[in-house]
This record gives sequence, structure tokens and C-alpha cells, in this order.
Amino acid sequence: MNQEIKYIKIQDLVLWTENPRDPISPDASDQDVVNRALLNSDGTWDIEKLAKNMGEFYDFSELPTVVYEGGKPIVYDGNRRIILGKIYHGLVESNVKIDFLPEFPFEIPCNVCDKIIALKSILRKHGDSGSWKPLERDYFIDKYDLGDKSDFLIIDEATGIISENQILNQGFVRKEILNPSNLTKLGIKIEAGTLVSQHSKSELRAIFEDIINQIRNKKITTRNSRGKSFEVLSQKTKDIIENNRDKDFSLAPRLSNVEHGPESASRICKNDDSPVSLHVTRKTKRINEPDIPFFGKELYLKKGNVNNLYRDILDLHRFYKSQKLTKSFSSILRMALRLLCETANSSRKSSDVKPYVMQYFDEAKKQLDQNQKTLLASQNVTKDSLTQLLQTGAHGYRSSQNYEQTLAISIILGAMLTISHGKEVGEEKFDAEEV
Repeated sequence: MNQEIKYIKIQDLVLWTENPRDPISPDASDQDVVNRALLNSDGTWDIEKLAKNMGEFYDFSELPTVVYEGGKPIVYDGNRRIILGKIYHGLVESNVKIDFLPEFPFEIPCNVCDKIIALKSILRKHGDSGSWKPLERDYFIDKYDLGDKSDFLIIDEATGIISENQILNQGFVRKEILNPSNLTKLGIKIEAGTLVSQHSKSELRAIFEDIINQIRNKKITTRNSRGKSFEVLSQKTKDIIENNRDKDFSLAPRLSNVEHGPESASRICKNDDSPVSLHVTRKTKRINEPDIPFFGKELYLKKGNVNNLYRDILDLHRFYKSQKLTKSFSSILRMALRLLCETANSSRKSSDVKPYVMQYFDEAKKQLDQNQKTLLASQNVTKDSLTQLLQTGAHGYRSSQNYEQTLAISIILGAMLTISHGKEVGEEKFDAEEV
């Protein structure tokens, strides 16, 4: 079992979509995870509180746990801290005014280990310490084969009632109310990993709703009627249970459409590009927009649609600068850059810009000066990410408002156009000189 301390750039760290704190679709981006975290709908993330608690600087003694998967460093533990780091360096959109945000270096030490070590470490630090809710803990153990599936999880997978009613997702409910002996009193039991009951769907829902009401009204607590789930129920609910005592047990019906896990989370989070506002104020001044020309320099392109569109985008950019418009206008510039890339690629008779990017990116990057290369690196504009960033401009209004990233895209695209459509480029480079 190997563990190693390695310094990794924050921009390279990938947020874990399977975080038991709030799982999301495996296909989600860092931006999707950040949106979910800042939304903090059930209080599981609390990013603002963490930012205040961390103080003025990032503490190197608190190491994120990282596992390399497919060559990418995935943050298994420490995602909240990395989210703050990505916000600090402008790597994700958040519409935030950041106060009490620690200063983050570009590289931080990480505990790099294999997956099983990471999972066991996470369970020890969070699942066994009580910082997770019981359903999240049970889900984590089952998902990663770290133990037997709990009765609590079996109940939720069968009915959805716990995920739908978070008031049930408490330790004392798991241990003292929905335990085997009390379930039997309610006409419910688990046989061979399957939930069965003596009740119809409406009757079973009525029983659980009565339990929920008793918890909500403090009739059942760790002090009052502790563990007496049947005794505190209304007489009407008790009559349902008693009238069904002689009935056979059958597969328990599903009571809710709510599911725990990434499948349900993905319906809420995936492709939700709206950054969420975190109401805090930044201590350090915002960096001014880089003093680099759009497209990096003036381009001299062959006559045709590509050149015409390039000049139209330059006019659009001059309007943006002269009118001192908000950074929201960057979304329009980003979409225009995608259209320009599609137009340059039109000889391939495809709207997929990836082949064009793959053909020209490396050679184009060699033409950039060091400042331009640094801007590309800081905005995560790479050969592999450029296609997705252009697609974000077309489909994600909010997440494309990062002007610095749009500027970086324009610079590399300008260098690519110089190769494919520049006046000095021969026909053998790209079969589209008059597109």
C-alpha cells in the first residue's frame, strides 16, 4: 500500500463526482461540482463557513487525498478546499465576492495513494467520525464494497422514503427506530436483503408518514420514547398494522421517485451551468483584464468567410471594450469564436471542431510568446480542453462568462487560423482557403 506526497497544480486537480457528501453524474465537470457545492441545498457543503474557518492562508498540513485515474489526479478527499482554490485562481465560475478566502498557492502538496487506501481513509475520517449522515455512509460502504449493505440502505433503495424525507436520515432513526425489532412490530422486515411488508402501498406510506410526524413533533427523540416507534403511532396507524398481522409478507412497494446516489443527483446537476453566488468579499484586489490583444495580434487571413467573420468579431470585441460592458458579454464572444472555428473547419462538412483543433493546436502554440502561453495555462486552455470550452460557449451561458479564458481561446485560435487560413499558408496545409 503506497502513499506519496506530491505537489500538484490546483488547475490539474479534478473534483470527485462520486463524493458521498453529494454525489453527481460521473460525466459532470468541475463547474458542475462547484455549482452543486455553492448551492448547498441541504447544508452538506457549507463552503462559506469553511472559507472563514481556514483563515488567511492555505494550511499545508491538511493534505487532499488524490488518486490517479486515467492519468488524471482525482481529489477523493479535500474537495471543498480545492473548490476554494479553484475559485481563488479563477479556474471555475462562481459570481462570488470572496471574503475570508485563504491565499492559495498554484501548487499544493497532496497525499497520492491507491484507491483502496483513499476509500478506507475517507471512511475513517468522515463515515466513522459522524460527519456524514448515516445514509451517505451506508451508501459509500456498499458502493465500494467496504462492508455489508445495511438495513437502512435496503429500506431506502426499496422505498425511497429516507432520501425523500431527510428527517429520517439521522443516526438515532437508523439505530433505534428502523432497526429489525421495530420493523417487525410495524409489519415490515428484511429477508435475504429484500424489504417485504404486510401492507399495501398506501398503508405503508401512511405508517412512514406517521413516524415522520412523530419525529418532527419531537414525540420520538433520543430522550422521548426512545426506540418506541410502534408505541407512539396514532391509533389509526396502529389499527392498520394490527389488521394486517395475519397477512403474508410481499415485496415492499416503492413510495418515492427520489433516489440516493449519482443517478438522482445528475438530474439536478449535470449541465446546470448556472454559477451560484457565495456572499463574501475578496480580501485581495481583483486582477485587471490582461493587456493582450484579442486573437493575440492582428491576423492577415485569406479573403473569404473566415476573414470576414474574424473582422466582425474584432468589431464586436472593440464594442465590448469601448462600452465597458459586463463580463457577461464574454458569452457572446465565446459563441462567436466557436462559429469562427466551425467556419474554418467547414471544408470537412462537419460542425465538430475537434479535428481542426487536433490538427493545428500544437503547431499554433509554438507561435505564442511566453505571456500568451502563461495565460493559456492559467485558464486551462489545452489541446484536450479547447473543444469542450468552445462547446461550453455555445451551450453554457453562465460558465462562458470568464473573459480571461475567452481571451486565451481567441489567442490560440488566432494562431491556428494563421496556419490554416493565413495569406502565406499554402493549399497543402488546409483545403479551405476561400471558405
